[in-house]
Amino acid sequence: MTDTMQSDTDEVLQEIRVLLEAHNPNRIEITEETDLSADLSIDSVAAMDVIMNIEDRFEIDIPLNRFGELRSVRDLAEVVRAQLKNG
Repeated sequence: MTDTMQSDTDEVLQEIRVLLEAHNPNRIEITEETDLSADLSIDSVAAMDVIMNIEDRFEIDIPLNRFGELRSVRDLAEVVRAQLKNG
């Protein structure tokens, strides 16, 4: 991975971590391995909020049905990166 790609990857992950802090009442450390449901207790209503915030921040569209497939912060970051890459 080039330094630019690594930098972009880190930026996406960092932005997602910031957005997820609103759903982190126990103030756990949010890492790529953090489980969206088990660790952050994100339910379907919170998922819609997270998706809308991510879409606004990155100016992308994420189908809501994709969120059910996402288990970790890494999964979410990969979807964001794919949407950014595909325009």
